[in-house]
Amino acid sequence: MLRRISWVLIAMLWVSAATAEGFNFKDTKGKVHRLEDYKGKWVLVNFWATWCPPCLEEMPALQKLHETRKDLVVIGIAMEYQNAEYVKQFADDLLVTFPIVLGDRKIAAQIGKVPGLPTTYLYNPAGQVAAYNVGALTLEAVERYIDSKKAAVKVSAPK
Repeated sequence: MLRRISWVLIAMLWVSAATAEGFNFKDTKGKVHRLEDYKGKWVLVNFWATWCPPCLEEMPALQKLHETRKDLVVIGIAMEYQNAEYVKQFADDLLVTFPIVLGDRKIAAQIGKVPGLPTTYLYNPAGQVAAYNVGALTLEAVERYIDSKKAAVKVSAPK
């Protein structure tokens, strides 16, 4: 079993390739997703592939986040595929209900570097890149990160 990699925080310099304006994706069901449409929510964008064991390992956690966190939007971007129908069926077989985008270099360029799969970008509710991870995520790591940021905002809020 592959060892899970912890959520890694990075400085904004490291993710400078990510566009500040956000993204504009069309998912496999034809719905358009724009970062600006999700202001006030966390947005997790996950690059994955059907052949990637760590990607498949983290899919249940991403699905659980999608189902349980109303403050979070999950968008999966399938990369390195040969057949769009296979990707759709693959996601259906995994019982994935979060949006799936058929990705390519142009799609990835809207977000930032994708040095390996899986790669995940997490945007904060203000629409800024808050975290970046290459490798599998855990449900606990994502929740711990988001909850710690919410707690920090509450602590620093004026009384």
